[in-house]
Amino acid sequence: MADDQESAPPDPRANFDYFSNEYAQALQAFKAIEHQAATLVALGGGGDLRTFIDQFIAMASGVKAVADERNEPHFAEWFTELIDKAEKLRAAVAAR
Repeated sequence: MADDQESAPPDPRANFDYFSNEYAQALQAFKAIEHQAATLVALGGGGDLRTFIDQFIAMASGVKAVADERNEPHFAEWFTELIDKAEKLRAAVAAR
């Protein structure tokens, strides 16, 4: 019985709920990082900021990989866009 559940395709509604929640949280986290970036750099917290950005990229990349595995191309694309923005922010922080 357990094998049947493991091989069953994920429920589309459950996927949508999961990825919607993950995306909302990721977007909120990125906006918080983005809004605090200048303050952290000005106060000498550039290293902390880079750590936050790296953690965000790792988290978003993990969820994007799950979206790819579950054949959710729209969510994968949205996470890719967030990852790209975070990588640009990381490059800007490194340049300061």
